[in-house]
Formats: sequence, C-alpha cells, structure tokens
Amino acid sequence: MPHQSTTQAAIWMAGWLLCTLALTVSGRELGHDVPVFVIMVLRSLVAMAVLTPLVIYEGNIAARLTQLPLHVVRNIIHYGAQYSWFTALTLIPLAQVVSIEFTMPIWGALIAVTFLGERLTRYRITAIVLGFLGILLIVRPGTAEVDAGHVVALVAALGFAVSVALTKVLTRKDSALTVIFLMFAIQTVIGAVPAWLTWKWPEPGNWIWVAVVGLAGTFSHYCLSKAVSLADMTVVTPMDFLRVPLTVLAGYWLYSEGFDLVSILGAVLILGANLLNLLKAKPAL
Repeated sequence: MPHQSTTQAAIWMAGWLLCTLALTVSGRELGHDVPVFVIMVLRSLVAMAVLTPLVIYEGNIAARLTQLPLHVVRNIIHYGAQYSWFTALTLIPLAQVVSIEFTMPIWGALIAVTFLGERLTRYRITAIVLGFLGILLIVRPGTAEVDAGHVVALVAALGFAVSVALTKVLTRKDSALTVIFLMFAIQTVIGAVPAWLTWKWPEPGNWIWVAVVGLAGTFSHYCLSKAVSLADMTVVTPMDFLRVPLTVLAGYWLYSEGFDLVSILGAVLILGANLLNLLKAKPAL
C-alpha cells in the first residue's frame, strides 16, 4: 500500500534525522578533545566492527571488489569532505554547518551539467541562484563574521556532492552494504597514518561520544537506504530538510548558539532551492 510505504519511510527518516543529529553533536563534543583524524578513524573502526559480521554472513566477498579502484577514488574525496565537515563543527555554529551542507545538491547539479552532459533547465538555474544567495546571507562576505569555518563547510559540501555522483555510478553494480562497508574499510586505511601522527586518546568520559559517532554514522546510512527503498525520493528528501530547524534547536539548547534572522533567511533560501530542484527534477524539453 502506498500510504503504508510512506509511513514506514517516514519512520526510517526519523531514524536518519536522529542519527545525523547525534553524529553532529557527538562530533562537536569529540572535536574539543581529540584531533579530527582520530575521530574519523575511531568512527571507521566502530563501523567496521558492526558491518564486518554482516558482510561475512552474506558472503561473496570477491564480488564486492570488482569496482575497487573507483571505490578508492570516491573514498579519498569523501574522506576529505568528512574531515572538512568535522572540522567545521568546531569552528562555526552547528546550524550554519548544516545549512551550508545543504548546498550539496546545488554543487551536484553543476557537476551533472559539467561532467555528465545534463542540461540546465530554468528551474535548475533558479535553484542554483537561490542557493548561492542563501550562502551569501549565511556567510556574509566582507563582514567580521566570515571565518575559515564557512570556507571549510563549503569545501565539505562540494566534496560530498562529488562523492554522491560517484556513488550513483558504483550502485549500478554494487549493493548499499558493499558501498558502506568499503567506505569505512578504505577510510580506515587512508586515515591510519594521519590518526597515528596526531593520536590522542579520548578522555574517559568521552568514549560514549566515540560510540555515538561510530554507531550513528553507520546506522544513518542504513536508515536512509531503507527510507529510499520504501518511498519515492520526492517524498523522502523533503523530510531531510527538518535537519536544519532541529540542528538550530540543538545548537541553542546545548551550546547557546544564536542564529539570527539573516542566517535563517539564508537557510530558507537554500532549502527552497533544494525543494524547487527536487520537484522540477525532470529532463529538459
């Protein structure tokens, strides 16, 4: 039944929102204790501990490695984007990080036009313009509020967009479990040396945040995959927009972070650009 599928998708998206919010808060907490490289390798190790038994149980290990070179390229880019995202969490308010992260579909549209031969419709052009206006309102170039955190967050969004484009190619042959498992396996290898060079053990009270980072980072992907499998993207994606107001509230309650009216307007423009791009996502005539 369509209604039942939509209801189930909403439940899985609630899990996605909870996990991503938990990942954001735990990343902020750990970022003040240990280097970002350490956070990332600990996250990957927790994820590997969870996913390895599933991969062994399903078998066909060799079949998961047919696109290994592309997985490596994708994860080098994703690792850089993830590093930038975790770093941005320690530099600017949570709500600004997440709002700027939502420019990812805009970068993705530009990548699709530039490298995949897709055409720009008037709706896509409007969405891109609205998105960039939103960025300007949040970042406000030329004011004292602009700092490295905004630039790092933009780099993260661009990196995530490239990673998503490569993921679309990978999932033509590989399952979601394969993509997620190889993501954490490859990123464990990539991050081993940087983590070793900057290693600092978390304070005893912060190990709970290590567990949250690892588990939330793993199950968020699973929740999103389940939601997409149960309902159309036009139903699922708008639910993700709730991350912005939820993150605003988390930043206010936990860290007393303000989010002024201009920044709120910027976030609304970015979300509106995403919604327009989503609703009008059809081939140009």
